[in-house]
Amino acid sequence: MTVIPHTPFTATVPGIPRIGPRRELKRAIEGYWAGRLTADELHAVAGGLRADQLRALHAAGLDSVPIGTFSYYDQMLDTAVLLGALPPRVAGIANPLDRYFAAARGADGIEPLEMTKWFDTNYHYLVPEIGADTAFTLHPEKVLGELREARELGIPARPAIIGPVTFLKLAKGIDSAAPLARLTELLPLYRELLGQLAAAGAQWVQIDEPVLVTDLTDEEIVLVRNTYADLASAPTRPALLVATYFGRPGPALEVLAGTDIEGIALDFVSGTTVSDVTSIPALANKLLVAGVVDGRNVWRTDLDDALATLGTLQGASGSLAVSSSSSLLHVPYSLEPEAELDPALRSWLAFGAEKVREVQLLARALREGTEAITDELTAARTAARSRRDDPRLHVGTVRARLAALGPDAEHRAPAEERRALQRDRLQLPLLPTTTIGSYPQTTAIRKARAALRAGEITEAQYREQMRAEIADVVALQEKLRLDVLVHGEPERNDMVQYFAEQLDGFAATANGWVQSYGTRCVRPPILFGDVVRREPMTVEWISYAQSLTDKPVKGMLTGPVTILAWSFVRDDQPLADSARQVALAIRDETVDLQTAGIRIVQVDEPALRELLPLRAEAKPDYLNWSVAAFRLSTSGVSDATQIHTHLCYSEFGEVIGAITALDADVTSIEAARSHMEVLDDLNSAGFDLGVGPGVYDIHSPRVPSVEEISAALRSALKAVPAERLWVNPDCGLKTRGPVEVEESLRNMVAAAHSVR
Repeated sequence: MTVIPHTPFTATVPGIPRIGPRRELKRAIEGYWAGRLTADELHAVAGGLRADQLRALHAAGLDSVPIGTFSYYDQMLDTAVLLGALPPRVAGIANPLDRYFAAARGADGIEPLEMTKWFDTNYHYLVPEIGADTAFTLHPEKVLGELREARELGIPARPAIIGPVTFLKLAKGIDSAAPLARLTELLPLYRELLGQLAAAGAQWVQIDEPVLVTDLTDEEIVLVRNTYADLASAPTRPALLVATYFGRPGPALEVLAGTDIEGIALDFVSGTTVSDVTSIPALANKLLVAGVVDGRNVWRTDLDDALATLGTLQGASGSLAVSSSSSLLHVPYSLEPEAELDPALRSWLAFGAEKVREVQLLARALREGTEAITDELTAARTAARSRRDDPRLHVGTVRARLAALGPDAEHRAPAEERRALQRDRLQLPLLPTTTIGSYPQTTAIRKARAALRAGEITEAQYREQMRAEIADVVALQEKLRLDVLVHGEPERNDMVQYFAEQLDGFAATANGWVQSYGTRCVRPPILFGDVVRREPMTVEWISYAQSLTDKPVKGMLTGPVTILAWSFVRDDQPLADSARQVALAIRDETVDLQTAGIRIVQVDEPALRELLPLRAEAKPDYLNWSVAAFRLSTSGVSDATQIHTHLCYSEFGEVIGAITALDADVTSIEAARSHMEVLDDLNSAGFDLGVGPGVYDIHSPRVPSVEEISAALRSALKAVPAERLWVNPDCGLKTRGPVEVEESLRNMVAAAHSVR
């Protein structure tokens, strides 16, 4: 065995964002999809973004810079390409780039891969499919090309790849195949890849194994040990850094320490403790990469606390490097564009560039002593005092209202009683058709919003334009003969940000974009204080839509768990406390909608699954408070008002009981990509409420046929009686085009009428 000569590094991050500081990559990819850019032009934009970021990170003081984390869509999909594991249905597409995007988005006659949450983050990954006919082959061109680019720039680059255990554990077995059983077939490919990276000049390779922070069986722990004993024995290889994040690796840490790998990266923000390290003597011979700067949230690091942790770790490891806890993919690029933020709040924050600066400062303090960063320590302490003493973090009226709530605040009458009242009131047909909420955010809508921000139109002019958009959406739904309508949400920039902008305790950013999936980017609001609803947030828009039709129009709200999951949240109080504050605001809104004559209120909780803790021991507490928060937000209305909720983007098996416990009258749920699998899980949990499994996938540009949707409905009817079954797409329609939406919904309604 030959290990390439290497030196320990001192400052790094596990991964970096790739969308571009102004979403340049998003626009370039969408330009390619639309035919406005050639593949060469897309590659040129991507190459420029990579080069700029590598230079910036090196200039900021990182002496090891990750490469390979760049992606046109998703790093798990990239790994499937690397290992020759794309699904057979895309094999006939000759162009590699188009084949890649077909696996991600679908194409004519080709279904995309399933998509679900990346651990407990708001990032979505594409789920590889591993079947008996999957023949693994190595295709390292991407990572070798990015390594070559970095070396030509003089950057100390560290290739980062997803490890074989995580890749197979997160993959989906096809035809009863067990992906992890194929592990021994992957190891020769990883060994070959290590040899090629060594030949290309890599001193270190980072192998990401975040699955190690989840509950693994004893047999899986043995597979981890065998995997890294095998890879460490590769004939020629760089030094190996195995990276875990999002929690504690538990018994896997000692197993890794017992192999001949050279380094381990750990997340000290999300659970790993100093004692986890000091109790394992074998770590004294490893490079320990300590993630003490939060890679997932936006709060400034307590430098004193981080230095105390690092000081203890120095004596327990062979060498020590400072890092963020996870990839900076999960935070915005920089605070620099956020000049409009409240100055006090801004002083409490650190985005990506600021976190890199914190990593560099901490590494410098380890080398030169704390006197080298005296001014920075003083500034951090001043910001911490300012945040602790700010009155917006402790609003007595909200806390008193929550304390005064009795046990009945989270309960309604039994479902059967509610169902009878709602049936009489709504008079809906069998298999009622509806949509999830949003309709396409057209160029005209975006231009109006931009014009309002720029002061080019008045608030009154903007509201009139949005009313016209609502009227058009209502008219379209009437024409298509949908049974339960929505107002289309033209006034909403985002289903979380819209509400956050109207609630005290939240702040919105101007350019705080992060990637959710593919080219889908969001600007998570920042929850910094106690939550107060100043006034009704949706009543005017929903009431106007209801005035245009005799059919019921759903009031559309976002639930407390999702508002938290898709925000950067407080780290100074339990998440459950913040959830109850948000739930109280949503509860007040549901009551106001009911008072305005709205008969159906939908409170969306697509993020219910994603916040589920990664370890079994912590899951019951989370499910208890998350369900309680939803029920608090929806139990203020009468039993005749029908409560809907919506869930998507997740594997739901672990939260099926919680979905039942939400006690929503109707639950619409993503099911198209997973072919209605969730319905059997619901039945097993005793679910007997209304359900609308998505009958077509809105994340693909395909227009489903009447026959395809009819088949999906007939499949659903095998699991759900017609009296409880609703007909709807998988998710909201804001990212789709108007023509495509109209054609798809026309086919959906026709299918529902046919099956009726």
